Amino acid sequence: MDAGELRAMQAPIKERYKSDPQAAYITLKARGTLDDSHIACKVETGRALATAGLHPATGGSGLELCSGDMLLEALVACAGVTVKAVATALDIPLKSGRVSAEGDLDFRGTLGVAKDAPVGFAQIRLRFDVDTDAPQEKLDQLLKLTERYCVVYQTIKSGPPVDVKMARV
Repeated sequence: MDAGELRAMQAPIKERYKSDPQAAYITLKARGTLDDSHIACKVETGRALATAGLHPATGGSGLELCSGDMLLEALVACAGVTVKAVATALDIPLKSGRVSAEGDLDFRGTLGVAKDAPVGFAQIRLRFDVDTDAPQEKLDQLLKLTERYCVVYQTIKSGPPVDVKMARV
């Protein structure tokens, strides 16, 4: 796909959102079912069923997916799609590229071993390694716009309010 094809594909969508801002508000959903016999949750991904469980550092077997890994994978996926879309829109040729994310956790927090240890990632590092002949100023613009438009990055960075409820069924 080139920049013209991307613009043509997105033009009617952008026009609709300009004329009807409410149409741009979409609720994405994720659902899971608690496993009856294991400490695990079966998550519906839309394409397959993914089973998340405890990380080995908290006693898990390592056979199930770790939700922390899944968060980083979602960041990599979103950032990868975003950088590719922005590069396409700006006519920045990328011969190839890799996106990686890593995050630091202190598992004492999630296990309740130390009250002063945080629960959650203390730091996340997102990295893009691209093979391109584009000048540095274009790469700087590419990174800036990728950060601006990457949904998962912005969500992690901004920390939106999260409403949590529990109900009997």
